[in-house]
Amino acid sequence: MNTLAPVSVALKFGFLLVLYLFLLWVARSAFRDLRGRELGNSNAAGPPMDATGLHSASAPLRSDISKQTPRLTVERAPGHEPGMIYDLEGEVVLGRGNQAEIRLEDPFASSQHARIYEQGGIFAIEDLRSTNGTYLNEEQLESPRPLHSGDRVRIGDSEFTFEVD
Repeated sequence: MNTLAPVSVALKFGFLLVLYLFLLWVARSAFRDLRGRELGNSNAAGPPMDATGLHSASAPLRSDISKQTPRLTVERAPGHEPGMIYDLEGEVVLGRGNQAEIRLEDPFASSQHARIYEQGGIFAIEDLRSTNGTYLNEEQLESPRPLHSGDRVRIGDSEFTFEVD
């Protein structure tokens, strides 16, 4: 009698279980990415209504905002040269998709990963329900957060510095 037969059958079933779990994980990630894209498009008209807590007593007056030049400087990002500068005008979406204003060639970025926008005289960043999250100064974003000059934004292997003149 062959004693390896039960082990062989167990290994085959184990492999199939791992394969099905992997396929379930891929399908779930794709669904979350597509759902995030739909929700991201519905928010394109402006910041969410609950983002009013971003106002700061030290924020510049509205008239001063026109003199400021906000920008993202690439520290490291696949497909981008370090030191490359992106001027931020209006709402800017970062992601891997064609609709993103700043396209990332990062395999860990969602098609519409995060957005940066101006609200009440300050700039804020929001994660658009991405699969792998957006990090501000190495803290994962759970809600929109204000940006200050020198803040570091990380999406997957891509890292940027936010600066205001």
